[in-house]
Amino acid sequence: MVSLTHSICPPEPGEFLPVSRTQADGGLVKFCQRTPDGYEIESVIIPMGAREKTWRTLCVSSQIGCKRGCTFCQTAQMGLLRNLTVDEILGQVRAARGVFNVNVRNLVFMGMGEPMDNLDNVIESIKTLHDDHANQIPRRRVTVSTVGKCEGIRRLAALRWRRLNLAVSLNAPNDDIRSRIMPINRVEPMALLRDAIEGYPVRAGGHVLIEYVLIRGVNDELDHARQLAEYLRGLHTCVNLIPYNPRDDSPYEPSDDQTVSAFQLALMNAGQLCFRRNTKGQAAMAACGQLGNLELRRRGLAPQSI
Repeated sequence: MVSLTHSICPPEPGEFLPVSRTQADGGLVKFCQRTPDGYEIESVIIPMGAREKTWRTLCVSSQIGCKRGCTFCQTAQMGLLRNLTVDEILGQVRAARGVFNVNVRNLVFMGMGEPMDNLDNVIESIKTLHDDHANQIPRRRVTVSTVGKCEGIRRLAALRWRRLNLAVSLNAPNDDIRSRIMPINRVEPMALLRDAIEGYPVRAGGHVLIEYVLIRGVNDELDHARQLAEYLRGLHTCVNLIPYNPRDDSPYEPSDDQTVSAFQLALMNAGQLCFRRNTKGQAAMAACGQLGNLELRRRGLAPQSI
């Protein structure tokens, strides 16, 4: 693992903030931008492509911390410290290109925070990137992920951006399990979420991505797979199976490979499109659900209330 620090003068509008990085195996890079008010913005550059891996997906943050309280997520342990501005969101793209000289092909709002809780700034960022003819990231290459905030899904749907991709972090086959690991389900249960997903416009042949983190002994049984397939029946969805990436002091363990494979096969046999995400960056705390510096909260930077 290699760490580098770039000393940069205080940024002018449109420039990027001071950057430090951690490079993990396989070319994945997690980088951190330190803000003038003492916070840190974490982002991840993910190598993509079958062989040469000449292009990159950039995983960006929309908030510092998160108020949604998902029990398996590192970021949630911080609480919400604050929203990111439009310029701070775009600054992650500028840093990836300017500091690391990478070809950012895809952009995913899957870093720190719940994008639907900062949706005005997220939408404005997407518009700016789409309209930038010199360095465009078109909407068809942008994915917005949510824990299942129905109002936000409906707001995105009302824009009628058919080529903007939606990902929903579902992680459970029923309300009982989901309410235990994702507090949002206690106020917006799965029936309401299903209605919101059904109303989201997807392009012909497209789908809503359903993210499902597999946690040993919690949501990874074969009956859970069958319940999940039944819940999604009739929707244009693809399930992305993600073996759990442990957070600090985690009470959970990831499902083993045999369990993940059996779960995937059960979904496929039920007619549900699905694939398994390869784990990248776990050792560098750069994998899905691992972003966030808990020390920010310990230093007295108080989280905002829900």
